[in-house]
Amino acid sequence: MQWEKINVCVQKWMKQARKIILEGRTKELCVEEKTSRCDLVTNVDKCIEKFYVDRIRETFPNSKILGEEGEADKDLDNFKGLLWIIDPIDGTMNFVKQHDHFASMIAVCENGIEKLGYILDVTEGELYWGGPECGVFCNDQKVAPPKNLPLEEGLFGVGGKMLLSNYRNVQSAAKKSLGVRIYGSSGIEFIHVLTGKNVSYLSHLRPWDYAAGKILAETLGLVVKTIDEESLDMLSSSDVLVATKNAHQGIIKLMNS
Repeated sequence: MQWEKINVCVQKWMKQARKIILEGRTKELCVEEKTSRCDLVTNVDKCIEKFYVDRIRETFPNSKILGEEGEADKDLDNFKGLLWIIDPIDGTMNFVKQHDHFASMIAVCENGIEKLGYILDVTEGELYWGGPECGVFCNDQKVAPPKNLPLEEGLFGVGGKMLLSNYRNVQSAAKKSLGVRIYGSSGIEFIHVLTGKNVSYLSHLRPWDYAAGKILAETLGLVVKTIDEESLDMLSSSDVLVATKNAHQGIIKLMNS
């Protein structure tokens, strides 16, 4: 597999996508509800997913594609071949209401092996990319692994619904941390754990929400598992925890007590 070609193509596509998203942000958006009034999709989400899918199918025609907004393949049930997992705009509510704090993400796997992950902080123009064979970069700068801090010495990122409902005693973990952060975008949350700004992030996520971040986080030595300490299936939704090794141990103990 020509991984260098894939990497060059994806970085080019994401730079082009950023320009389209930023231009779309300045125009009137067509906003629709999906499962609820808090689960939105815009014409820009759909446009970017189609842009990615079209580029992938033109350049790597035998690929399978898993996406959020309906442009990708339907009913994927295996990891055979080249698999792309895409989230055109992660944090659509932020995109609509704040015009900030949202990401675009792509993960690439081959025969079930996770190869490359990409998280673009669209507003800042920072592309976090890499994988187990090359390391992790922010644009052209190598990203060092974050310090292995325990929960009580760091900030705890968590999904708002989980925290409000005290899902599986999550408030006990929040109270033990130095503070809670809720950003509304799993891509931005993953970036904050990758760079050591937070020691963890916990939320119920779908494959396109965590696939890219999982590849980058594990490359940096972080733990990415379900809160039952099971491995993640890239085709399934799960309660996902990404954390330093020390923070992971503390959170799991509190939530499973």
